[in-house]
Amino acid sequence: MSTVYWYSLIVIFISAVIVFILLFFVSAPYGKFLRKGWGPVIRSKWAWSMMEFPSPALMIFFFLISEEKNIMRVIFIVFWLSHYFHRTFIYPFIQPGRNKSYPLILVLMAFIFNCLNGSVNGYGVFHLLKYDQSWIFSWQFAGGALLFIVGFVINKSAHRIFNRIRMENPEGYVIPRGGLFDFVSCPHYFGEIIEWGGWALMTWSVAGLSFFVFTIANLVPRALSSHTWYKNNFPEYPSERKAVIPYIL
Repeated sequence: MSTVYWYSLIVIFISAVIVFILLFFVSAPYGKFLRKGWGPVIRSKWAWSMMEFPSPALMIFFFLISEEKNIMRVIFIVFWLSHYFHRTFIYPFIQPGRNKSYPLILVLMAFIFNCLNGSVNGYGVFHLLKYDQSWIFSWQFAGGALLFIVGFVINKSAHRIFNRIRMENPEGYVIPRGGLFDFVSCPHYFGEIIEWGGWALMTWSVAGLSFFVFTIANLVPRALSSHTWYKNNFPEYPSERKAVIPYIL
């Protein structure tokens, strides 16, 4: 398993580089970038649930088969599931507005990645690495947990604002306002990047680092594309607003 684990990590890091470069040339074809030519589609509510499912399922699996279930490992799975239980079983079905189409090829690609990512993080945290109770007092855990919570709050707050905007404007897109939307076009991406940076720090693991790197590679180009789209479609779009990191990017 250790050999598979390390090869899987290499695949994630290489995939991050490929995805980062590719997304500057090809916008991910869903949401406002949805377009023909990407094969069969399914409804977005089911797409999100299907492609995210491996992440909570595999983490639970590796936790259950682990020999030692101490307080630190319980805390780690609670953090992980706090994000992925919501993302898999709640978020897809509380979004207001039209149940848009989502390319099946993207669902399959995300499903495969989440199988890989869920496996390396689950195996790494619950089987390969050792955490005793003193880890809770380490600066890595304290700092990582704080970052994760901050990112979680930013991400969920942004999605609540998105849902309100969609309910108020069911016919089309408008300039999002309120919260961190007054500073960046994609605060939900900003929050998620912070979350998984926190996870990488609190677990102090290569698996966590690989997920953090992939999250940046995946979300930063998407944020830049969304930012450009808003500026192109709304002449009055706030010029001082950045794409994903307030005052910086």
